[in-house]
Amino acid sequence: MTTQGGAPALFEECRIVRAHGRLGRQTAVPLARALAEARADRPGRLLLIVDLSEATFTDCSILTPLCDAWHDCRTRSGRLRIVYDNPATDLVFRCTGLLDRFPAYASAQDAWEGRTADPGAAEPPRRPA
Repeated sequence: MTTQGGAPALFEECRIVRAHGRLGRQTAVPLARALAEARADRPGRLLLIVDLSEATFTDCSILTPLCDAWHDCRTRSGRLRIVYDNPATDLVFRCTGLLDRFPAYASAQDAWEGRTADPGAAEPPRRPA
């Protein structure tokens, strides 16, 4: 696999999970299921992009499935990146101290390229494969 510019990809596979509408205690279940399915039977370095750009409401219910997916991706030397621009989503990550773990990406393409919406937010350095 190569990127659009022809450089070798850092990941063996990229999956995108999209969520929309209200993501609260009862409605976050489909997101958790989709995140688990995106990771199932996928060995190797996985880039998992979670697109929350169409989520109209989020609360702390999204944190457990996102943290589980983040941990699984990191265990494989992969990444989980989240697309969002909703201030409420940002507030959930900021108030729980997870903004460094889940910086905002403006689009799935930006997430693929590792370009955060906030240029001052940097991901932790990658460990050599």
